[in-house]
Amino acid sequence: MSRDRREFMKLAGATAAVVGTATPAAAQMSGQFKSIKALAFDAYGTLFDVFSVTALCEQLFPGKGNQLAQIWRFKQLQYSLMRSLMGRHRDFWGLTEDGLVWASKNLQLDLTADKKKQLMDAYLSLAAFPDVKPGLDALKKQGIKLAILSNGEPRMLEAAAKSAGIRDLLDEIISVEEVKIFKVSPRVYNLAPERMKVSNPELGFVTANNWDAVAAASAGLRTFWIQRSTVEVPEELGFQVDTIVKAITDLAPLLRG
Repeated sequence: MSRDRREFMKLAGATAAVVGTATPAAAQMSGQFKSIKALAFDAYGTLFDVFSVTALCEQLFPGKGNQLAQIWRFKQLQYSLMRSLMGRHRDFWGLTEDGLVWASKNLQLDLTADKKKQLMDAYLSLAAFPDVKPGLDALKKQGIKLAILSNGEPRMLEAAAKSAGIRDLLDEIISVEEVKIFKVSPRVYNLAPERMKVSNPELGFVTANNWDAVAAASAGLRTFWIQRSTVEVPEELGFQVDTIVKAITDLAPLLRG
């Protein structure tokens, strides 16, 4: 991982470090997750790599692509939190566009209408992480209900899931647009058990973003943290995740217990 990306993740709160004392091995031995019937997955940073846009950013703005991708993602997250606090909702597609415009201005780049469209359209076909499809497929074969629970706007999520070839593995795509507020509001996390028709103890929330996992734990969900990096420290928010895995492909064996 580059130094720039590590700094971004610290700044944005997308941390990935060990939390608490639970480990996959310990959880598997105890069988504590046998009761889980459904899993809800975060989308951006967990299923879809938001930094897969970097190559296009670099192609359009040589020498500035990495900076643009980093700042764009940071502003996207920052605007979601700010608008939630302001009580002025704007869907995630709009926030993504606003973040791109701000990042371009900040770097003094000439963001033409054509370049903006190319970059925005890239969010409809983000690359999935390599562990996503095999991991979801293994869970599906075990009879686990699967969903996305995301800040994303429904059209964005549907397009990304289809592009990644995982739409047929998902039972639900749940967007914050149903409640018009973004994560980390508990109203978002409460959507998952309601839509998937399971109780909180029967549902696990899966994310590669530590702040997201901690917020879900605060809302009463059982949480699985995909630890894609070991360089970050956990958030100091008074809650811990239930367990940690290295990849989505680790979940099926864990749930079998």
